[in-house]
Amino acid sequence: MNSGIFSAIGMSGLDPAILFIIMLVLLIIAFVFIIIQANKLSKLQKKYDKFMRGKEAESLEDEIVGLFHDNRLIRTENEKNRKDIIEINKKLNNTFQKVGLEKYDAFNQSGGRLSFALCMLDEFDNGFLLNSVHNSDGMNYSYAKEINGGVADLELSKDEKRALEKALNSLNR
Repeated sequence: MNSGIFSAIGMSGLDPAILFIIMLVLLIIAFVFIIIQANKLSKLQKKYDKFMRGKEAESLEDEIVGLFHDNRLIRTENEKNRKDIIEINKKLNNTFQKVGLEKYDAFNQSGGRLSFALCMLDEFDNGFLLNSVHNSDGMNYSYAKEINGGVADLELSKDEKRALEKALNSLNR
């Protein structure tokens, strides 16, 4: 079967049935793509409906504006917390952080270890050492010694030295 149109475009030997089959295959492929796109559109529509359920455009806009406002408040509060933490850390440098306690029997009596040396130091190893000596008569004597940079201003007894060492090493445990 000769066609004038086929002859005009240089395809005079082409059988129209082949052209029909090619067109049918292209139509089926196009139809499959349409079905795939319709399925994707349906899924997108379901997601949109779920997102918009119970919301109108104005209320959704208000919701987004509210979220931005909340975000701004959280950032402000976060900055305040950061400044507070810095201030707390500054104050913490001057607090007693290291403690050493040495209990001992001052006069080697069988009355127990009622005497003690208590050393309290800050971050820079400054503080005091308090020595409380208990004797057999029930009397109690207390002495305080200043500690600067981990060194006492007066000579220390062996028990006081142990209390100081415990305090100096208390954060290393």
